[in-house]
Amino acid sequence: MKIVAPAGSIERFYAAIKAGADEIYMGLKGFGARRNAVNLTLDEYKEALDYAHARGVKVFLTLNTIMMDVEIEAISINLRELYKHGLDAVIVQDFGLAEFIKNNYPGLELHGSTQMTVANHVEANYLKSIGFERVVLPRELTFEEIKNIREKTDIELEIFVSGALCISYSGNCYMSSFIGGRSGNRGMCAQPCRKKYTSKDEEEGYLLSPKDQLYGYEEIQKLKEIGIDSIKLEGRMKEPNYVFQTVNYYKELISGKNIEEKSSDIFNRGYGTGYFYKSSKEIMNRDFASHLGKIIGDLNGRELKLKEKIILGDGITFLSKDYEKLGGTYVNKIDTKFDKNKKEAFPGETLILKDLPTGTKYVFRNYSKEVNDLIELKLKSIDKKHLIKFEFIGKLGEKAKIKVSTLNNRLELIEAKLESENLIEKAKNRGTTKETITEKLIEIGDTTFRGVVDSVEIDEDIFLPISIIKQLKRDVVKELLNKLIKSYRRQSDLELQKLLRKDLIEKVSILSAIVSNEEQKIAVENYGINKIYSKGFDVAREGNLEKIDLKNKMATNLYQALDNKNEKITLGWNLNISNRYAFDHFSNLEKVDTIIVSPEVSFRRLEEIGETTVKKAILVYGKPRAMYTELSLTKNKIDIIENEQGDKFTVIENSLGNSEIYLEHPLNILKDRKYLESIGISELVLEFTTETPDEIKDILEGKGKYKPYNYEKGVF
Repeated sequence: MKIVAPAGSIERFYAAIKAGADEIYMGLKGFGARRNAVNLTLDEYKEALDYAHARGVKVFLTLNTIMMDVEIEAISINLRELYKHGLDAVIVQDFGLAEFIKNNYPGLELHGSTQMTVANHVEANYLKSIGFERVVLPRELTFEEIKNIREKTDIELEIFVSGALCISYSGNCYMSSFIGGRSGNRGMCAQPCRKKYTSKDEEEGYLLSPKDQLYGYEEIQKLKEIGIDSIKLEGRMKEPNYVFQTVNYYKELISGKNIEEKSSDIFNRGYGTGYFYKSSKEIMNRDFASHLGKIIGDLNGRELKLKEKIILGDGITFLSKDYEKLGGTYVNKIDTKFDKNKKEAFPGETLILKDLPTGTKYVFRNYSKEVNDLIELKLKSIDKKHLIKFEFIGKLGEKAKIKVSTLNNRLELIEAKLESENLIEKAKNRGTTKETITEKLIEIGDTTFRGVVDSVEIDEDIFLPISIIKQLKRDVVKELLNKLIKSYRRQSDLELQKLLRKDLIEKVSILSAIVSNEEQKIAVENYGINKIYSKGFDVAREGNLEKIDLKNKMATNLYQALDNKNEKITLGWNLNISNRYAFDHFSNLEKVDTIIVSPEVSFRRLEEIGETTVKKAILVYGKPRAMYTELSLTKNKIDIIENEQGDKFTVIENSLGNSEIYLEHPLNILKDRKYLESIGISELVLEFTTETPDEIKDILEGKGKYKPYNYEKGVF
């Protein structure tokens, strides 16, 4: 089982490899689902590819965002450079981008991002059928669901095991986008889930903020047993020491060692096992949403009875009863109840605190000197090595021959061979032994390799100077490294296959409606709307497939599109279709008749898509669905929560027990009907959630307030 580690900067990249990561995922500047990370320039990325490949490590480019047409064609310039240089795979969310890559970069692996929300074996098998090598499953799946998917598909499966949890399903969160135009689907999330909210029952706190996830020994052994191919660690924006420690921790767990985790001593906003087990009560941390550290004891006045070891140089922070920061300091003196000027204190001892801010309720350690010092030491002293095999032949009267070989990540055998300049002579005294040759061969010092000796064939009583063995070894290893790096290079001189834009054809549009109940259905029928869809679910989890309505003419998840019972279907807006390449891809599904474009596509970008084979539809009215989350978030089926800026959100629990969060003010572009028809829109879709029949009547009669959200301004 491989470890896939994050690298949001070159420092994190080196830390991940030194700790033993098998595969690295990282972005280019300006692209990917963590565009706010430092990321790498093109030249840095090429250097990183060579560095990784020299150590037997794969590198995956993160392009896991929805793309506009102009962006797909723009990324092709840098992507071609990385493809030629030996990039191992691309992680994608956008089906259009996947189609473009498949057609233009043969041999480049495609991995389905967790933002694709492929949550069942039917969808996983579909990805395999269209050329994907791997899929990253959503974090919301239980172990039993993961196991069931593993049994029913042979595509590679990757599982998130540590790091931040989004409260919403990845790829189905639009809150940051609808509030401020910063799209999580495009790597610019403003993290509104990490803010404070108040419910109508006056419950206050971080109501949308989950703890981070950290699987332990038992969970890793279970994943190993069922044949999971790789485990993914999150942390492209966390410190290099966190990346190193977490990779190292999981390397030990995979090898069978049940060691204590130390990641929580570096970054900590609370940890749990997420959705791995059926119970999800421990997922949320409503007290605080950022890294505060680890509580180190119980405070009574100025006395702190320790639960954790503390040493000089540790960083501590003082918090109020509401977990507000009151101050902090580095520990430069340790006085306990019975001792003064100690270098360290242990659990059970009572620490005397002198300069304690007024109102302090909790004391947390937010910097562990001991853990960080140990990591810094390891970072300087260890490196990941690539296994190579030596063969040596030494025959009297012939030149000494040495061969070294290894496999690259594509499982191609790479070999280098050399001969000595002089013929081997018979020893006058003691001859050179196999043991001596073996010992000198595996002493390869400051290289990216670790060696084993496959065979040593020599005649008895030969004389072979140690200097000759060492020189042959140095030269052949240098040649092997050169050949290894070059083995990843590809040729790419063909002209890119691009999907040409077709001129728009003006349409006469129809009105359609998505309804949540029978009352709404009757109301829209009375208005003369004939094309009516039932409200669906954004995600088809492996454990819920029997609850997905395959007779609904609108598919709001990929499973519903693949196994639908209707002759013609419409794809929902939450499938994030935003470019002509994606339209072209889904037009190959026989039943797809109409596609509702993503509400993150601006009018200008919509025009750029041009005419398409299948019909284009657009959401013209609806309370924007900001999040679709697996959890039941409130005590009531319908609730209202409010942020500190006064924005209100409606939380609705659906029949699956999932929570859907809606903005208060509806999207409404009904007045743009003539313009939308002029740019080729065939269907204007109204989506109703909590609206009454009277409210629906007002909306259809044009009494609603115009609010275009992202259609006019676009998204970042």
